[in-house]
Amino acid sequence: MSQPFTLGVNYWPRRKAMYWWSQFDAGEVREEFALIKEIGMNVVRLFLLWDDFQPDPTSVNTEAVNNLVKVADIAVENGLGLDVTFFTGHMSGPNWSPRWLLGGDLPPAAHKHWLRDVVSEGKITNKGYRNMFHDEQALKAERLLLQTVVGALKDHPAVWMWNLGNEPDLFAWPDTSDQGAAWVKEMVTLIKSIDPKRPVTIGLHGDGIHRDNGLRVDKVYANTDVAVMHSYPMYSDWARKALDPDYVPFTCAITAALAGKPVLMEEFGGCTALPGEASYIMKWTETSGREREQFMASEEDFAEFLSLTIPKLQHSGATGAMLWCYADYIPELWNMPPCQNAVHERFFGLVRPDGSLKPHAKVIQEFAKTKPMVQPIPEYAKINISADEFYKEPLGNLVDLYAEYLKKMEG
Repeated sequence: MSQPFTLGVNYWPRRKAMYWWSQFDAGEVREEFALIKEIGMNVVRLFLLWDDFQPDPTSVNTEAVNNLVKVADIAVENGLGLDVTFFTGHMSGPNWSPRWLLGGDLPPAAHKHWLRDVVSEGKITNKGYRNMFHDEQALKAERLLLQTVVGALKDHPAVWMWNLGNEPDLFAWPDTSDQGAAWVKEMVTLIKSIDPKRPVTIGLHGDGIHRDNGLRVDKVYANTDVAVMHSYPMYSDWARKALDPDYVPFTCAITAALAGKPVLMEEFGGCTALPGEASYIMKWTETSGREREQFMASEEDFAEFLSLTIPKLQHSGATGAMLWCYADYIPELWNMPPCQNAVHERFFGLVRPDGSLKPHAKVIQEFAKTKPMVQPIPEYAKINISADEFYKEPLGNLVDLYAEYLKKMEG
């Protein structure tokens, strides 16, 4: 039986960003969830910033959990489901470590290819942190957080899916992919022991199809109900262009082939230029002195990208499309993490800092009116490669398989 094609959005409030749990305002959430529903979306993915929910490893912040229940109530009022993401963790450039996890050598030991700010208690710190996949204190804390939050919401109608992390390999790497899969299996089993009804996933992203980072797509998604992918052509060296409309559906197709199940595009999108500006490359210098640059799409170019990409996702057999993200952040947040150094993160929103809708919101609204349904995976999107063969040379395989995908699709 066919199912509705999910349309959703990844959510941080435009006036609060990552500080909303510590400055919670139910009225703000009510206003923004109503707008999300009006645009035609039916799922909101939200993130339990780990330090806010668990400032101490042996307890869970009762006020934060109570506020999460209020958010769930507001979601029901607006006919929205929640994709509840634990252990955040990596978010929008920085890694947000719980204060009690500080004192290790991460980052950058697990991922030397990328330097990241570490933020704890809302401020950048020069301290490292321990590995959440292997540290005993962290593992006990993780189990407690799942037991407490899932226990509080297991019967709440707002919960659409539980999620074990946001691009967790950017926060830490398991020592091996078998250990990564074992961690996922343990956490899924724990959630299911409390709430057997809701599906569970983990928010893997494009890095997981570029390398074995300890969270191999095939091994991880063998242990979850749902497979997802996060995908951005503007960050890719092998996409045809920054706004390549076939790149995102292809990354769903290769993930589906490796995981053996259809894939939800849980996160994709792009940062936009100011209203009236053409697409351009923005350049800036971080406070550390590191030079950065980023493609910024004009609002019109990005709307065109979405108008092409979302129907292609549906046609390729993906189960849904969830945009990154709800809002551009107000200028008052620009001197705080993540906007301070990851300057482009200010401008990923469906709405501008003043709350007005960007043109691509209309694209989503019009697509939602067609009441889209999930389609069977078409022949061009069925990729025949074993996971072991794929991971022998992921990048080369991606490039070759994408060329083949395009040829079959156009043929």
